Amino acid sequence: MGAPVLTRRRAAAPAAGRPPASRSTARLRRRLRPWLLLAPALLVIGILLLFPLGRVVWLSFQDYGLRNVVSGESNYNGVDNYVRLLGDPYLWTVVLPNTVGFAVVAVGGTVAFGTLVALLLRSLRPLWRTVVIGCIMLAWAMPAVTGTYVWIWIFDVDRGLVAELLRALGLLGPEGFNWFTERLMFYGIVTLNIVHHGFPFVAVTVLAGLLTIPRELHEAALLDGANAWQRFWRVTVPTIRPVFAVVTILSTIWDFKVFAQVYLMPGGSGSNPDVLNFGVWSYVRSFGQQNYGLGSTIAVLLTLMLLAVTVVYLRALFRDEELR
Repeated sequence: MGAPVLTRRRAAAPAAGRPPASRSTARLRRRLRPWLLLAPALLVIGILLLFPLGRVVWLSFQDYGLRNVVSGESNYNGVDNYVRLLGDPYLWTVVLPNTVGFAVVAVGGTVAFGTLVALLLRSLRPLWRTVVIGCIMLAWAMPAVTGTYVWIWIFDVDRGLVAELLRALGLLGPEGFNWFTERLMFYGIVTLNIVHHGFPFVAVTVLAGLLTIPRELHEAALLDGANAWQRFWRVTVPTIRPVFAVVTILSTIWDFKVFAQVYLMPGGSGSNPDVLNFGVWSYVRSFGQQNYGLGSTIAVLLTLMLLAVTVVYLRALFRDEELR
């Protein structure tokens, strides 16, 4: 009975007495194994994402135009593009308010409306829930270009749905009204377009979070006399706060860099300079005026602004998690 035990102890002795160099090598292999498995994906990301981003940053330090594209020559001017851009009143009075103001309203509207739809879906039976989700996902599947042209038709000056309805009510004359010339009305239509296209993602994501909340939490709050708003704000929101963080951050990134929904609107391609945002302004500078250096500078500033917003929001979220 004692011999097998002795044999096992002798067999285990070399492993226990492994040299320090061998143990460090094994530890290094364990640390490198995840990175080796991720290496193909990281390589693809580096080629498709990091290289173009580095190219844009590189161009932002040059006076790079159509002549440089043809000749292939570089014309470095340091930070002149950034100084010129930050000193342009058009940035502070038009582009930045358009971008930030629109993003705040669009993100708030998308998250709020998507959350209301998610609460409605949670109250439905599984069959009807599936039917409604299938219907609202049509808006999510609709391409941005198609959805934009639908909203252009709805607010068309002469034959739009809104114009015909207002004429039938006697509120609009036969000459019509151009909804796209005024800055606030222009972005009001763009906001409707964005909310209509983005709320299905928020609704389905928030619904997934709502279905994970234990029913006992709401029942306990109901017994304590909490109304529907109090149950939502004090039970639902704290429980699925990470879900709201994800949809808010993604919506912020998408809405800050909106392009097609603005560019395709009448006047949004540059003919109406009062309605340009960062994305369209960068495109107009780069490809409309062949000033690729300044256009790249605008794109870099937009990227930095998005990173700052994301970092601030994540830090606030993690701080709340630590205090809980």
